[in-house]
Amino acid sequence: MNEEIAKGAPAPVSGPHKGIPLEQGKPREKWANKTEFLLSMAGEIIGLGNVWRFPYLCYKNGGGVFFIPYFVFLFFCGIPLFFLETALGQYTSESGVTAWKKICPMFQGVGIASGVIVVYLNIYYIVVLAWAIFYLFNSFKSPLPWSTCDNVWNTERCHGHQSVFANPELFQAGSNWSFLHNISSQDYFESFTNITMEDMQYPSGISPEEEFWVHRMLRMSDSMTLGNLNLDLALCLLLAWIICYFCIFKGIKSTGKVVYFTATFPYLMLLILFFRGVTLPGAGEGLIYYLYPDFSKIADPNVWLDAGTQVFFSYAVCQGVLTSLGSYNKYNNNCYRDCMALCLLNSATSIFAGFAVFSVLGFMANEMGVSIPEVASSGPGLIFIAYPKALSMLPGSSFWAVLFFLMIFFLGLDSQFVCVESLATAITDMFPAQMRRRGRREILVLVIAVFCFLLGLPCLTEGGMIVFQLIDTYGPSGISLLFIACFECIVISWVYGADRFYDNIEDMIGYKPFPVLKYCWMFITPFICWATLMYDLSLKKEFSINGYKIGPHWGIFSTILVLTPLICIPAFILFAMCKTPNTMATPSSDLRQARPHKPILTLCKWAIFKAQAPPNRPVEENSVKREMEEPSMV
Repeated sequence: MNEEIAKGAPAPVSGPHKGIPLEQGKPREKWANKTEFLLSMAGEIIGLGNVWRFPYLCYKNGGGVFFIPYFVFLFFCGIPLFFLETALGQYTSESGVTAWKKICPMFQGVGIASGVIVVYLNIYYIVVLAWAIFYLFNSFKSPLPWSTCDNVWNTERCHGHQSVFANPELFQAGSNWSFLHNISSQDYFESFTNITMEDMQYPSGISPEEEFWVHRMLRMSDSMTLGNLNLDLALCLLLAWIICYFCIFKGIKSTGKVVYFTATFPYLMLLILFFRGVTLPGAGEGLIYYLYPDFSKIADPNVWLDAGTQVFFSYAVCQGVLTSLGSYNKYNNNCYRDCMALCLLNSATSIFAGFAVFSVLGFMANEMGVSIPEVASSGPGLIFIAYPKALSMLPGSSFWAVLFFLMIFFLGLDSQFVCVESLATAITDMFPAQMRRRGRREILVLVIAVFCFLLGLPCLTEGGMIVFQLIDTYGPSGISLLFIACFECIVISWVYGADRFYDNIEDMIGYKPFPVLKYCWMFITPFICWATLMYDLSLKKEFSINGYKIGPHWGIFSTILVLTPLICIPAFILFAMCKTPNTMATPSSDLRQARPHKPILTLCKWAIFKAQAPPNRPVEENSVKREMEEPSMV
């Protein structure tokens, strides 16, 4: 390495100064040790989707057969993009926005687009934590308030478990309740998301868990207008933001310490719930439904779309978060090994969570005398209706409910505050002279928290589920993420140069990564992402919540959500073409190039693009050594 430095290769600028005199700003921080980095990354990628989405998708899409498309997307899209973004952050020591500006100024819009996605996540994701806090407070009551029909919010349609067990023939599909109102019954066990307003008018019975969800917590109105604000949930959301703020307001010094608890505690809860679940009667049937392979599903393109969507969401790619977290690593940290271990941990957690979920659902189906499909659901329906219903059947139900909602809260908390940390890092790196001053960090995080809290309040109104579902579907949507993923691969492979990036990685970790990654970035990943994007765009999506169909006026809102991040990419390309046409594709001279005279892209030993050696500049060898030293605790 010293020989390369002597030849004039630019030194790594891993970030303490960033061109700012020390008297004007604080140096850029680094992780105290590797454990803090790994736990922060694990906290970001392992979240609610591992528990409320993956198990249901696995069951719904053919059981064990779902693993085939899932691992295809994982190996050829998830892992390549996960490693690309993490390595990019470590190499540039920049956040998800300014890292792309340094790599290729004209594609700074890729980072801006990812930043917009993070803003969406910060606004609506924490609403789920507010729901979890609300349920957690109610879990200390005995009996659990969602287990009975004796509450003020219950209607005459409410039928608890006792009614089902006493008169099971009245709660089967096709049963007739005409002796009450001369109206035929709908399926009592129909999923909440499929219940229509017409169904709600039928007296066939609604479970107390659904009524607690709809009438007590969400307080949905029949018209689904935004209406009045739910003050109970607003206070829960405020509490969630206060906790989130104090987890990260001091930067990675506080974030790195908090994740020791927030990233590990959910695993303890998951283990406890798993061992309790598999010992319940009927658990075996639930696990069979979870994993039993249905090979007819493998040809269904929707199964592949679900697999791709799950990989992109669960691995937090195309959001700039991974780049920001990687930017706090030392230059020679082995991020390749770290990324492989984190990907293995994430997928293993998703699979393991399915055992904890479906063992309990199997018990519930066994107790109620129904089949697994009649109790299984996805998303909020699983976490806030199906699973609480199962917990209420257990002895000591309040104890298990407290453990479960604590797990849900902490699973979401570290994902949330890492996203806020990523946004704060991006803004700080964009305006270092102004933001790297004493006390500015705390103010910046407070402004972000207040801003996102206020924008999240519409999700807590009487029709707030419409806003929540639209942001969830069209904000960090598959369309946006797939589009950004294509550009990330194209910029790194065909503009900056895949071989040059490989040389950068080798310079950092000491060896070249698996060669297939290069061809994934060049061909396989963008092709799969583009094909999936085209299929996703061809689908006609219609949404209804509690029977209320989302009208055209909401379509304008969803279009804005999708176009806002995507328009950033061409906008910054045009801006660069007008302002700096001669250097719009030239990487920053601050970036260390270990082999500046080597072609930046080769294919079958043929140079596609020749070398683009940066100008030589004098370096101080001792400063280079200091920047490349690993922390003593790694």
